[in-house]
Amino acid sequence: MAKTQLERRVATLEQQVAELRSQMPIPAGTTKDIRKLIGVFDGDEVMGDILAEALKFRERDRQKARRRIRGLHFENWLEP
Repeated sequence: MAKTQLERRVATLEQQVAELRSQMPIPAGTTKDIRKLIGVFDGDEVMGDILAEALKFRERDRQKARRRIRGLHFENWLEP
């Protein structure tokens, strides 16, 4: 496909996307504020399971890092 033809197609697509976006209603009071998510998953059993697994993963990763650090000899770092 020729470069000019591709550029025209991209320009057309950009225009169509702009038109579609302008037609989308934005509800009053809508903000991009993460604080609105607080409590959304309260009592959600599946999300609780996901968080529990995530915490287990993080703890395993911490322990792995601690084992690595214990094996280092810091006194060697001070030598020029």
